[in-house]
Amino acid sequence: MKNSAFDRTLVLIPARMASTRLPGKPLADIAGLPMIVQVAERAREAAVGRIIVAVDHQDVFNVVEAAGFDVVMTRADHQSGSDRIFEAVQKADPDARAEFIINVQGDLPTIEPEAVQASLRPLLESPATDIATLTVEIEDELEKTNPNIVKVVGAPLSPSRLKALYFTRATAPYGNGPLYHHIGLYAYRRAALEKFVSLGPSTLEKRESLEQLRALEAGMRIDVEIVDSVPLGVDTPGDLDKAREILLRSLAS
Repeated sequence: MKNSAFDRTLVLIPARMASTRLPGKPLADIAGLPMIVQVAERAREAAVGRIIVAVDHQDVFNVVEAAGFDVVMTRADHQSGSDRIFEAVQKADPDARAEFIINVQGDLPTIEPEAVQASLRPLLESPATDIATLTVEIEDELEKTNPNIVKVVGAPLSPSRLKALYFTRATAPYGNGPLYHHIGLYAYRRAALEKFVSLGPSTLEKRESLEQLRALEAGMRIDVEIVDSVPLGVDTPGDLDKAREILLRSLAS
């Protein structure tokens, strides 16, 4: 069922052909469809807004268009994903009718539609929130000390939501209590996205290599919805095999 904000929401899916670990990643076949089309299908199942795929290569453009999704061509030299998203928003919605922008990474072919829906919830429920994102409580002890797992340090707002105070690759916060694994799926108010891309890289952003710290350093509010599972990001051939297994199993059930 479509939510009341459907007509005010854009779901942007960026797809880059350049990948050192998995060349041509957006076009990799998963259960009979290119990966980027599988991601778009998951976004369509979420039914939260109009879907736009932002690409930087004509082959990906053609595949997405043939699958029936809206697609825009963006520059290939963007320094960050948020810059690519903002260019796509300007092209797809030049009259600025969309109030909310959800950024679903193009390498999440098995993401649950419920996760996409959850990313929008903080913006709909709190006018003070500029950006919303997702997290999962860490259960694996090794993940707590793994610098590749980004942690959210936040103040509880409810049993299912935090107000982000910091993001870090370190093990934090100290002491007893839950630690949270950040999921890099973002929902922005349009004005917040515009402000974010106008800011230069911040001190802590560069130190931690975490773009979201730019927003916190600029005084922007990020709320974090707690969900049940971390979606599989496809970065390696092994990840691709896992995604194929998951989707084939889903189709068979």
